[in-house]
Amino acid sequence: MTKSLPSIKAQIPVSIRPADGMVAQERWENFQTKAIANGVEVDAFSEAQARFLAAIFQLSPHVYETACRHPHIALLCITQEHRKTLETVLQPLNTPSADRAALEADLRIAKQKACLLIALADLSGHWTCDDVGEAMALVANATTQAAIRFLLLELHHRGKLHLPEPERPENKCGLTVIAMGKHGAGELNYSSDIDLVVIIDPHAPAVPDASEAITLFTRLIKQFIAIMQNRTGDGYVFRTDLRLRPDPGSMPLAVPLSLALHYYESRGQNWERAAFIKASPIAGDRALGEEFLAALQPFIWRRYLDYAAIADIHSIKRQIQSHRDLTALHVSGHNVKLGRGGIREIEFFVQTQQLIAGGRSPVLRGRKTLDMLQQLAHQGWIEQTVCDAMTAHYRYLRDVEHRLQLVSDAQTHTIPEDEEGLRTIAHLCGFSDAKSFDAATRLHLGGVETHYADLFTTADPLGDAAGNLSFTGDVRDPGTITALETMGFERPALVIDTIKSWHYGRYAAMQSLEAREQLTEFTPALLRALAGTGEADEAFIRFDTFFKGLPVGFQLFSLLRNNPELLALLVRILGTAPAMAQTITRRPHIFDGMLEPGQLRREYDVVAHRECLQQSLDLARDYEDGLERLRIYAAEQRFMIGTRILGGALAAVDAGAQFSNLAEAVLAGAIDWVRAAFEQDHGTVPGAEFGALALGNLGSRTLTASSDLDLILLYRFDDDRHTSDGRKPLHASQYYGRFAQRIIAALSAPTAQGIAYETDFRLRPAGQKGPIASSLRAFNRYYESEAWTWELLALARGRMVFGSDTFKARVESDIERLFQIERNSPSLANDVLNMRQTLLKEHPPTSEFDVKRVAGGLTDLDFLKQFQRLMGNKANWAELMEHELQIANMTLQEAHSTSLGVQQMVRLCLGQNRALKDWPDGFRREILKTLDLPDMKTAQAHLAEMQSVVHAHFLRSLKSVAKGAGT
Repeated sequence: MTKSLPSIKAQIPVSIRPADGMVAQERWENFQTKAIANGVEVDAFSEAQARFLAAIFQLSPHVYETACRHPHIALLCITQEHRKTLETVLQPLNTPSADRAALEADLRIAKQKACLLIALADLSGHWTCDDVGEAMALVANATTQAAIRFLLLELHHRGKLHLPEPERPENKCGLTVIAMGKHGAGELNYSSDIDLVVIIDPHAPAVPDASEAITLFTRLIKQFIAIMQNRTGDGYVFRTDLRLRPDPGSMPLAVPLSLALHYYESRGQNWERAAFIKASPIAGDRALGEEFLAALQPFIWRRYLDYAAIADIHSIKRQIQSHRDLTALHVSGHNVKLGRGGIREIEFFVQTQQLIAGGRSPVLRGRKTLDMLQQLAHQGWIEQTVCDAMTAHYRYLRDVEHRLQLVSDAQTHTIPEDEEGLRTIAHLCGFSDAKSFDAATRLHLGGVETHYADLFTTADPLGDAAGNLSFTGDVRDPGTITALETMGFERPALVIDTIKSWHYGRYAAMQSLEAREQLTEFTPALLRALAGTGEADEAFIRFDTFFKGLPVGFQLFSLLRNNPELLALLVRILGTAPAMAQTITRRPHIFDGMLEPGQLRREYDVVAHRECLQQSLDLARDYEDGLERLRIYAAEQRFMIGTRILGGALAAVDAGAQFSNLAEAVLAGAIDWVRAAFEQDHGTVPGAEFGALALGNLGSRTLTASSDLDLILLYRFDDDRHTSDGRKPLHASQYYGRFAQRIIAALSAPTAQGIAYETDFRLRPAGQKGPIASSLRAFNRYYESEAWTWELLALARGRMVFGSDTFKARVESDIERLFQIERNSPSLANDVLNMRQTLLKEHPPTSEFDVKRVAGGLTDLDFLKQFQRLMGNKANWAELMEHELQIANMTLQEAHSTSLGVQQMVRLCLGQNRALKDWPDGFRREILKTLDLPDMKTAQAHLAEMQSVVHAHFLRSLKSVAKGAGT
């Protein structure tokens, strides 16, 4: 489809034909006369070139008049490479002008020549709209630089500035000029204004008196504006607009750096964030400009995905349409920049997605529209077909825009309505008639409008198929009561009164006017989603509880309005998973990960998690920021795994591996991050090695959403090299003890972002009495001669999750050797039986669904598996199960999987075991779905039977060994 889109450039080889051949011939002859008078060899033009120029001269009076003033430029266009010609035209601006009159003339003449060259390169098909935009930006940069240099030198010669390097006046001058919008991006039009922001440093070396800096530089900028836009006999250079500076109604034209940064940190708006996406320093002290833009990065690019920006930018779009009254999609009279399907929609299409995702993806922070379209496709935010189509639309419409402006050098974006004007533009675009131009333009405008509409769904009106919805006034609206009842709400009065209280701003989330305005548009979609749960009133009450705990409301509403799927998932979480609901209540930004393309279907291994986590850590400002990013990543990804389970993309029984992959990657990331900082002070222990041994659920890769990490930290070092080599040397045991404490703090110390993981080191040698990090020698000695049976059972689930391959292999070899030691099997079996009875007595289960502690649950099954390994039995778990009788129509392996699935759902949704009477109805449905059973009574009976047979087998197996039958 994209390949069939009509292109202006495709028309050019056919040649651009004049709309009036007689006028074209007359103007060509006049041009020849002017050219000969200026010493230009007109015979150098071929017949085809002459026809082309004649057509252009007839269609564009502006190009014709400029060519007559500078005929040698037209000749250069056919005798040398265009970029070389542009350099030649701009070269004189590098030499300081003698006085202001000379400067103004030089700037205007350079602009005329450059624009003529660019127009001919464009219309002849040698340059694309991309080339035109870059070339026009170069012209704007060169003229701005020349004017600023002149004014800086003038102040220097008057003693008002003390420039450190007069031959390079911009160096440390205290002033920088930032180009905004199309100028900063290198996408400037022929007749564009240049939007600038001027930032100053009152304490720069060139400024003799900081207190006078604002006055001094404001006067300079006023003179600069006059130089650039006052009309003389040579016209003007560029209309110059400084209204994009901070708070233009109250701030000077030249804004001090500190004042500007304070404004953006405290009062900056979303539209200003969008404006600075394309900002680029172009004149004055560029180092100061780069410093300013670097300091603005946290303002422009939020750490969290930010959908609040969409509402602001989309409302601006609606205001533009309303102001311009562009409601009908007609080509004649249509504004190709601001109208429906126009260039502005493409720019919004790109910039809003940049604002949303650029904080997490630096590759989406580029200035150029087309480059960012490609990156959005590469990153999966849009389809490649959409990218290709929008690219074609953009180039076509920019070409049309350029030709509209070339006719008479007018700052216009509107296609003519009169027949002659429309025919002129059609011919300039290479079409044979206005009809074919109209058809092609409609196709492009319609394509943009379609893709833009897909990105920005309009807000729901305050109405529904069920009827009107109104939540204003002192009296409950009867129509609203009827509508709510039709939707399924049994207590419509409660719903109305609660929503009215939201509008009164009684919750913290509703304190701002913006939040209340967003709520007005968001309410119908919210009510439909809540009604869709089948328990409308209960779902509404749970949302109200969730809403009451939010510190911010505006961003949440913006996000949910633009993501209906996210709203549906939120409602499902609120009705199903109180633990997940509590997480998002405390930390709404946890939703961010769900907005990235494909996340609900994506599963990561450890390596992929490490790579993604490292990308975030690479952006950290300092050590503490890195730890915060670590916690954010862990929380987001745990939440994402949970949403995949609830969404059906991941079976609960398989979630343990995904939770374990994440934990292993976060643990490794934390260790590496801590080590880099630790080694700055204490260096390394030469020849030493360090690693982490996972026990418990992480060791067996059955981690849940709320599991802590059971770890043993191990190290080894050469006896003759046991002191670290840093500026604060430590003995190896002390070194790794402190290092381990840092790791624990990195994972478990609470901050504003919570913790990454709770950690448990009680399984280390000697438990609480032992050192937090154990030497490998001490570890082996302890487990060979001192370990209790319960410690040996725990070690049976051990797995090295961090360390060099060599160290991992060595530790695992040592562990395997420990399990080959001959032991008294009856004694071990009795120990295990006694341990199990103690656990049942001291930690009784709450119900059949307490599948870890219940008799016949996971503890029984895990003890069996660990005991087999402790006995040195070479038979693996699957082989052991083959010898078991069928129990409750399943093997012990299947019982293990069933129990794991239930445990995952309980930990994910409830956080901990709750009495059945406290279960939300939504969670009951999820458990039944997990078990594939029709009702709770059947589920309880099924689990009870399974657990009874498993526990009987557990007792029978271990008692047979205890009596000596299994030895």
